[in-house]
Amino acid sequence: MNVAKRGTRVQSRKGVASAPAPLEAGPAPLEPGDYAEFLRAMLPQQQKAVASHRLGSERVWLKKAGPPHGKLGYHLMAMVAGLLRLDVLTPVPNLGGEAAIATEARRLRALGAAGLRVPAVLAQQPDGLLISDLGESGRPPVVLQERLDHAAAIGPSALLTVWHEGLDAIANVHAHGTYLSQAFDRNLVQCPDGTIGYIDFEDDPGEVLTLAECQVRDWLSYLHSTAMLVRAASAGAAGTHWHAALADAGDEVRERLALAARRMRWLRHLPPGRRWGRDTQRSRAVARLLWRWYCSDTAPPTRR
Repeated sequence: MNVAKRGTRVQSRKGVASAPAPLEAGPAPLEPGDYAEFLRAMLPQQQKAVASHRLGSERVWLKKAGPPHGKLGYHLMAMVAGLLRLDVLTPVPNLGGEAAIATEARRLRALGAAGLRVPAVLAQQPDGLLISDLGESGRPPVVLQERLDHAAAIGPSALLTVWHEGLDAIANVHAHGTYLSQAFDRNLVQCPDGTIGYIDFEDDPGEVLTLAECQVRDWLSYLHSTAMLVRAASAGAAGTHWHAALADAGDEVRERLALAARRMRWLRHLPPGRRWGRDTQRSRAVARLLWRWYCSDTAPPTRR
């Protein structure tokens, strides 16, 4: 759902809350509640994988099935997970196409039923999905990634305040006995009432991982997407926030995170230069933070 409007053109861009797109040319206007008919009529006309539309006074999102995904990336991730001996890094299948549509609809319904703030499924067919927007009264949600970038420009204290909101949002999901799919900062959004909502559920980690492993994966995903900002701001203060957010996590989750810190320690020595790519820099930052928070002399004692 990361779509930004520039002029009259709608462009995809990760991590930016988007403005509503104009209703594309198509059939005569439908009744606002006729979601299934709107999906049926608009799906063949929509060129993009994801786009927003106006349906009456509502803003809705239409996602269409794309081509199936290749498996090369999964094999590479499986090799990395085996090298680090970390089951939580086992790649989660996202086959794309109609399978991804079915998975997202199922997960949105389950998370919504658990009381979490996710888009509502308005209509579904095998090759497309119509879901609600998390904004209200004309005010769009704001992606946490964007809020973190703004806060970082203000200073370390502002950054850590927003970052802690993300930690609390993940802890809230886990307190409901469930997990996210890709808990990156770009998939957490602040709704107009201040509540953090969750988007992007085309895969289901629970198909290959235990509940504890899924929850550890959530923590590591969030850290991976934010570690470079946090480490540059205040690694020590961030560690205090991290352990506070995990205070009510299960013993297995905390133990697996400590294990990940030990087994990822050699990633601290990856080259820091940008020429090695953003993911290399992020992995290095994650490993250095986890080492400081769990393995160094300054790490707090592990609760038994």
